[in-house]
Amino acid sequence: MKKYNFNAGPSILPREVIENTAKQILDFNGIGLSLAEISHRSKDFQPVVDEAVALIKELLDVPEGYSVLFLGGGASLEFCMIPYNFLIKKAAYLNTGTWAKKAMKEAKLFGEVVEVASSADANYTFIPKDWTCPTDVDYLHITTNNTIYGTEMRKDLDVPVRLIGDMSSDIFSRPVDVAKYDCIYAGAQKNLSMAGVTVVIVKNDTLGKAPREIPTMLNYQTHVDKGSMFNTPPVIPIYCALENLRWIKKMGGVKEMDRRALERADMLYSEIDRNKLFRGTVATEDRSVMNICFVMNDEYAELEKPFFEYATAQGMVGIKGHRSVGGFRASCYNAMTVEGVQALVKCMKDFEAQH
Repeated sequence: MKKYNFNAGPSILPREVIENTAKQILDFNGIGLSLAEISHRSKDFQPVVDEAVALIKELLDVPEGYSVLFLGGGASLEFCMIPYNFLIKKAAYLNTGTWAKKAMKEAKLFGEVVEVASSADANYTFIPKDWTCPTDVDYLHITTNNTIYGTEMRKDLDVPVRLIGDMSSDIFSRPVDVAKYDCIYAGAQKNLSMAGVTVVIVKNDTLGKAPREIPTMLNYQTHVDKGSMFNTPPVIPIYCALENLRWIKKMGGVKEMDRRALERADMLYSEIDRNKLFRGTVATEDRSVMNICFVMNDEYAELEKPFFEYATAQGMVGIKGHRSVGGFRASCYNAMTVEGVQALVKCMKDFEAQH
């Protein structure tokens, strides 16, 4: 039976990316050694980093004056690295979910934090609107896609201060105006690579202004100066990212990823809205195209477990919703096929017919 991977992260990757990465683990570029055992400073591995950086800059149209870094620690480490490097006196945060809240908590260790708006009282079922960004802050931090709650900001904000964006779960799924940001960061395991590497795009001339001593490993300048080679980087996840970047380019770049994402989301949300058993969990205008959350309608609540078991038996993997929301979550990252979404829609229709 074919399985369809709707996991929220670590998540689906194109099959050719998995296979090509596996081949290099066995024998890297025919040198007789595994990718897992070669030196990260060797002439064999440096081209991997160089090509991956070049592809990121090409696919996202990164302007001059920015560096691309491959770091460890996941986005959770960036929650503290951001204020360590950028917070001088005061920072603003838009609270749109669990990860935004965690980022804000870390920032409070380094200076004043202003919560410009929050949808916490409504269990983060919408992106706050009609809020004002203060002009006296060092940056505004946003989380562009909220994997747990299924909301997404699909347009870059126009605000009077510099932006910092956590794009862990929607990077490379749509065009981004990188010039609006001082820093973009993303844990790779949701839409770019396997777990183990974090991509950071940072504007060089914004570094070195924080009024504090920064530990060497937590200083972005360290990694800019050493080209992500200050310490041993996660070589296999970086190579996997390279293969995925090649795949994105071959498929047509981020504009094509955006078109596919909208196609998949429209298909699944249309069924959620049509089907008598289900309903979406977030405001329609803020629905994520990456993480599609839905629950049973109240009168069919007792069917939640039976549907999960039925869909799982039909090959749907990872559709159980996060405990904060309940119900179901279908994560439709770049590698998810229309076929996979069609299979889930068929499950929903067939289950409706049975009940």
